[in-house]
Amino acid sequence: MASSVNPTVRRRRLGQELRRLRELKGMTAEEVAEKLLVSQSKISRLENGRRSISQRDVRDLCAVYEVEDHRIVDSLMQMAKDSRQQGWWHAFGDIPYSVYIGLETEAASLRIYESLLVPGLLQTPGYAEAVIPGTVPELAPDHLEKRIQVRMRRQERVNDPERPLRLWVVLDESALRRVVGSHLIMREQLDHLVEMSQLPHVTVQVLPYHTGAHAGMSGTFSILEFDDASDSSVVYIEGVTSDLYLEKTNDVHKYTIMYEHLRAQALSAEQSREFIADAAKSHADAMG
Repeated sequence: MASSVNPTVRRRRLGQELRRLRELKGMTAEEVAEKLLVSQSKISRLENGRRSISQRDVRDLCAVYEVEDHRIVDSLMQMAKDSRQQGWWHAFGDIPYSVYIGLETEAASLRIYESLLVPGLLQTPGYAEAVIPGTVPELAPDHLEKRIQVRMRRQERVNDPERPLRLWVVLDESALRRVVGSHLIMREQLDHLVEMSQLPHVTVQVLPYHTGAHAGMSGTFSILEFDDASDSSVVYIEGVTSDLYLEKTNDVHKYTIMYEHLRAQALSAEQSREFIADAAKSHADAMG
């Protein structure tokens, strides 16, 4: 059973608070690192929430920042303790995108632009089983099964009965045409996509080929937003060996504007459903 405490989000909130305390003290990350005899990169990782934060780290940093209010220190120490708990995804072993899963689990809304494949949150088991080894060809069979299980578990967030994820997907036509696995798998996948797009909190729009050049041609990305005002929005860009998380207001704003252009260029939600249904029929016809 997943813990009610999301360690990824706890680390992120704690990091933001530690950064605020450092800036109030008027110190640079390099100056803090010198006082603690650690690397500057460690301070940066603690502040961006990409690294586990121990209670000792918090204690040492609070001492450097001369935080005298014990209630603040105790609160930060508790956050550090909570941040070291394990989320549900840790039960599946070492997942390379575990930071993203933690953010996705807590997000209130998620906007995705995808050009080549159906996003993981909307994949059928058959499609996932075909696409994962295609994108990660060296993956061992037991790791493949874990990846599929994690992907299916992530989908529970979309239809969480207490707090369903508001999901908006802009999908390039190529993701509908590329035959992943087989025409049967594609037909089932696109039928599922049509069904999911009819949910009130899920919107799917298609960018057809005839749109021509568009704002997303520089690459795919996702924008995560959160209910808690202390959690800033995050732009997530998946990479082969490492992922990129953009949290600066200006960066998020630029990608938000880009997404608005994509939405405007794409077919409407109703037109997209018809388009996807036609693509599913073309796969069915190809089956003979």
